[in-house]
Amino acid sequence: MRNFVGHRDLVVVGAGPAGRALAHRAEVSGLRVALIDPAPHRRWPATYGSWADELPDWVDPKSFAAQSPQAVVYTPRRRVIDRAYVTFDTGELQRRLPVTAGAVIESRVTQLFEDCVVIEGNDRVKAHTIVDARGLRAPKAPAQSAYGVIVDAELAGRYLEAGETVLMDWRGAEPDRPPSFLYGIALGGSRVLLEETCLAGAPALAIDDLRNRLHNRLSRHGIAPADIEDADDEKVWFALRRQSGVPWKDRPLRYGSGGGLMHPATGYSLATSLREADKVVGALVNQQDPRRALWNRRSRAVYRLRDRGLTSLLRLDPIDVIRFFDGFFDLAVADQRAYLSSRDDLAGVARAMTRVVAHTDRAVSYKVMRGAVTRR
Repeated sequence: MRNFVGHRDLVVVGAGPAGRALAHRAEVSGLRVALIDPAPHRRWPATYGSWADELPDWVDPKSFAAQSPQAVVYTPRRRVIDRAYVTFDTGELQRRLPVTAGAVIESRVTQLFEDCVVIEGNDRVKAHTIVDARGLRAPKAPAQSAYGVIVDAELAGRYLEAGETVLMDWRGAEPDRPPSFLYGIALGGSRVLLEETCLAGAPALAIDDLRNRLHNRLSRHGIAPADIEDADDEKVWFALRRQSGVPWKDRPLRYGSGGGLMHPATGYSLATSLREADKVVGALVNQQDPRRALWNRRSRAVYRLRDRGLTSLLRLDPIDVIRFFDGFFDLAVADQRAYLSSRDDLAGVARAMTRVVAHTDRAVSYKVMRGAVTRR
């Protein structure tokens, strides 16, 4: 026999950043919410960064660990991007997305329907709207992987210029091996993350390979493996693409990286998940379909364009990947922003993709265009 655990306006399954943000904003709007997760208070292990202009106004700056007015890329040319970048204090962000204790259900979901959720013990939680925010589960899909170490700023200064935020450093890439780059950001309190990253691979580079590459890279800058053997480290692996279907047809609605809010060519999803939460909540408050609010015609088209962008990226030779980003970061910041950050600026995304082709050499341009028109 199933026991009914109340009736809510919204049930969110998954208490990661996307799910907690959605549940938090729903409560702020006065909706009756349940947030279900087997470990809802577990600290999120990842390090999150974002362009500052992607974030909604309600995000408290006190959740930032560090901010930089610019970011730097090396392709291998050094370029400064005049666009502010922030790194989150993960624990502080989690604290600043509160959900009332009575709304949190610590349990594992066994079945998921459009109007109810069955949890362990055979209890059922009913709601007007169910949202699955448990992330992207696609083990056979292209993925991003990374290995990083957290070091003090003085040691990191052997590699980075003081206060520098390095979004991508492709220097030292070997032309006959899958490429990886260094991502270097301040974490606050004189701590710096130096992370070797495989942007997209099918399959992604193994963690051991990335660890060796990071050690070799840092050694060239006077940071020996012995200098970092006691450092805290970070291991990253996540899928970049769903294995089937499109998010606007999901039943029940999915949200966050598993719901199509991850940028498939960069792996960023946090800022979008924070920003789009009010769109879903607003639809619920006004008794409208949140699926339509989240996925209008333009956002569907942008989703498909970006997915084809990932196809293009995966088909490039290692050295061509670097040439592609060399051309991309030649674009005006407005074009970069359209491609990287906007979900429904179809004209802007298409314009950026056209212009990046014009800014790369002919061989790379041909491969990019071929991938863009080929369905995966």
